[in-house]
Amino acid sequence: MKFIADGLTLSEAVTKVSKACAVRTTAPILECIKLTATLQGVSLLATDGELSIRKLVNAEVLEEGEICVPGKLFADFSSKLADEEISFSTGERGVELQYRDSVSYMQALSAEDFPKIDLEVGENSFRMKSEALKTVIAETAFCCAQDDSRPILKGCLMTFGDKLETVALDGYRLAVSEADILEKSNAMSIVCPARTLTEIARMLGDGEEITLYTQSGMLMAGADGLTLVSRLYLGDFIKKENVIPTSFSTVVTLSRAQLTASAERANILNRGDKNNLVTLEISQEGVRISSNSDYGNVSEPVPARVEGKELTISMNAKFLLDALKALGEDEIVVSFNGAVSPFILQNAQDKHSLYLILPVRNAA
Repeated sequence: MKFIADGLTLSEAVTKVSKACAVRTTAPILECIKLTATLQGVSLLATDGELSIRKLVNAEVLEEGEICVPGKLFADFSSKLADEEISFSTGERGVELQYRDSVSYMQALSAEDFPKIDLEVGENSFRMKSEALKTVIAETAFCCAQDDSRPILKGCLMTFGDKLETVALDGYRLAVSEADILEKSNAMSIVCPARTLTEIARMLGDGEEITLYTQSGMLMAGADGLTLVSRLYLGDFIKKENVIPTSFSTVVTLSRAQLTASAERANILNRGDKNNLVTLEISQEGVRISSNSDYGNVSEPVPARVEGKELTISMNAKFLLDALKALGEDEIVVSFNGAVSPFILQNAQDKHSLYLILPVRNAA
């Protein structure tokens, strides 16, 4: 195989596709990017068994063929050739890269060992604005679990009905967000890996529309010559109705910016502390946020309108800050049911998103 391509175009494509290369695997072929050259151009494909990404690149193809190159290595190397025109060819030593008056070689593997990837997913479809999908991903995916103890919680439950409702939780916090759907083939629910959603968000531009396709436990999305295919998680997802309270004994309305600033200062002294706690003392006079650690303590008043019972409640500072940063309005509402019950945060006006956090019982 042999082709000539613009260095910047090739580098950008390799960087995007390499996101699907496996890390720490016993199958070296999954760490590779498969390059396929035809008269129509060059296709780059990578997969880790769960997520697959393909990118089509315009190139002058002099000889058709296919080969697999180490993904991360090729991405790092090609990024240093962004200003060059690159001639890529295969030979006995692997692959040969020619640029200016230089020639470099890289080891390669046979494309015959690369897994077969089905890119034809299209039984069900859901069309929506790219910006709306990016927003719900940004507002929920960070709440997915990071470990493998309950694999299904590493994904977001996406319910396509009159709107798209997305739910994420990790056992300590929960996020819900809604977005409009322009068109759907039918109503359904899927659990999509958070990693997949993050990669979809990266590929989306502004002011565009995107169509998601699902079929037989797979999801596909495409934009600007980039195609992403991912396995979906199977199993029963926790019902949010069983977790989110419907009534509250204390409701606090306050400035998101002021609470965020105070929480950030209180959290600074928590660095290195395994509990990472901040405490809210809620009274009719307002809210006082505090933290205590071996490095010192912080105690700051935050103006607020308080309705209901007074209470003192402690929580993970990161969880609180993540929720505050995901909300978008200047004024927010925080609702409580005592010191040991889950509490929720929402915008004061636009209620399309909601965040629930479990408090910490053993607060000092």
